[in-house]
Amino acid sequence: MVAQRPPQTNLEKTLFQGIYYRREFQPLPRPVMLHIVEIDLTAPGVQALVTPGRAASDSRELNARTTSEFLQEFKLQVAVNANFFYPFEEESPWSYFPHSGDRVNAVGLALSNGNQYSPAESNWAALCLRSHHAQIVAKGECPKGTMQAVAGSAMIVAAGKPTVLKPGTADGEGIYSRTAVAVDRRGEKLWLIAVDDKQWLYSEGVTFAELAQIATQLGADAAVNLDGGGSTTLVVDTQAGTAVINSPVHTKIPMRERPVANHLGFYARPMKSP
Repeated sequence: MVAQRPPQTNLEKTLFQGIYYRREFQPLPRPVMLHIVEIDLTAPGVQALVTPGRAASDSRELNARTTSEFLQEFKLQVAVNANFFYPFEEESPWSYFPHSGDRVNAVGLALSNGNQYSPAESNWAALCLRSHHAQIVAKGECPKGTMQAVAGSAMIVAAGKPTVLKPGTADGEGIYSRTAVAVDRRGEKLWLIAVDDKQWLYSEGVTFAELAQIATQLGADAAVNLDGGGSTTLVVDTQAGTAVINSPVHTKIPMRERPVANHLGFYARPMKSP
């Protein structure tokens, strides 16, 4: 599985109309593999989708899926994991929960195609998406007209500057894999940020402060921290099939995807022929 990890080389590539990818290896202060997808929300064909929820008598909201399964099921071009979720266990490569198809709940606000299936948490930030526009709100509730929404544990950038995080913020304050979504001031450009960890000499993660710095260097006006650790997974559609373009670690196995509650994905058109 280690041989399948992306190489520790820098790469910039246009993936689809309005969607660009950058991979960057940073050797100091520790090895870090950074993956950034920049999305022009105004580009023709670009459209967001959050994993649809399905309420049932078990009081759970979603069937767990890997990010690759989400992309394949809904025929998307790019996708990343989203909300924190429960229940969750990871004891060994053979003993963990959830598996794909197991029922789980998202933490914080979640909407798909205008249907809200997970309630907002008062102090959890949310990404709110409507046609060609994105907004990050600090305390959960999105404005009217929002069609897609996911929530994260904290708003790490506000008004173009890193925020001061409250003690005990979910996902820990140490060095971890991180997933974040950032937007520009006009709400027309969005960045998906994924950072790998738990892979000695390959990538060892970043702090909240370092994640916020990455977002502000991109030009973000606001950014929210999504579920990280072994959940951090970024996938794209290619001519050869679905490709995982970061190196997730689930049950201590590199390149093994974790089934999670929900995801944020985007449709996009292929690049125009020359």
